[in-house]
Amino acid sequence: MFIAHTIEELRAHLSAYQHPAFVPTMGNLHAGHLALVRQAKPLGDVTVASIFVNRLQFLPHEDFDSYPRTWDSDCAQLRAAGCDVLFAPNEKELYPEAQTYKIQPPAGLADLLEGQFRPGFFVGVATVVMKMFACVFSEAKGRRTAVFGQKDYQQLMVIRSMVRQFALPIDIVAGPTQRAADGLALSSRNGYLNTQERAEAVQLSATLQRMAAALRAGASDIAALEAQAMDGLRARGWAPDYLVARRRSDLLPPNANDPAPLVVLGAARLGQTRLIDNLEV
Repeated sequence: MFIAHTIEELRAHLSAYQHPAFVPTMGNLHAGHLALVRQAKPLGDVTVASIFVNRLQFLPHEDFDSYPRTWDSDCAQLRAAGCDVLFAPNEKELYPEAQTYKIQPPAGLADLLEGQFRPGFFVGVATVVMKMFACVFSEAKGRRTAVFGQKDYQQLMVIRSMVRQFALPIDIVAGPTQRAADGLALSSRNGYLNTQERAEAVQLSATLQRMAAALRAGASDIAALEAQAMDGLRARGWAPDYLVARRRSDLLPPNANDPAPLVVLGAARLGQTRLIDNLEV
């Protein structure tokens, strides 16, 4: 596996290839990330992963400084998964000057759900992804592919919208959410959970499964369904931000008797750890 720490090194190495397939990460890798790498491999002639903890997408009170950096383990896992190139710039390399040019996603998508509870988050995500695309795909001569996990459902929608509106010649591919045996969605932040919290954490996915089952069975009072889910987690000691049923197309609440496909999404804090998950209905 070739490791590039500078944009110049990365571009020089990738100039020999036609069709990069790219998986961006913040490191602290788990089986979900590796599944994305394996999914990417047949989609290009070189598989590229990145590791960069992006300050722009963290709020001041969040865990940027304490976010786990697990370089040796990450490199070993990427090699085992068949990654060809790792792009691992430091902050000065990717942001040599203050990043005053930023991507502002539309409020209708980026200011609800995650954007409501983490204001500015999607500006940071969209900006770093656009910059990563410029680094990874600048030498590509044909098809360009990037793979993102579906666990970050709203993020995936923001990236797809950005690529479409800027007419970027990049195929955005969704990777299915990877789960532990008990149903908990894999996340780098799961490592923050203590033993008792880890046992309890499955209740987020279980709650979303109950919501989805009720919708499939014909439940029409969505507000009541959402309130019941919120109350259920609060009673177990969680601090939920949202548990909602939304249209897959735009993440807006469905209209009465709306046949549009739905997704249930949740974000909740258990102890000091904030977890997110979703299930398409």
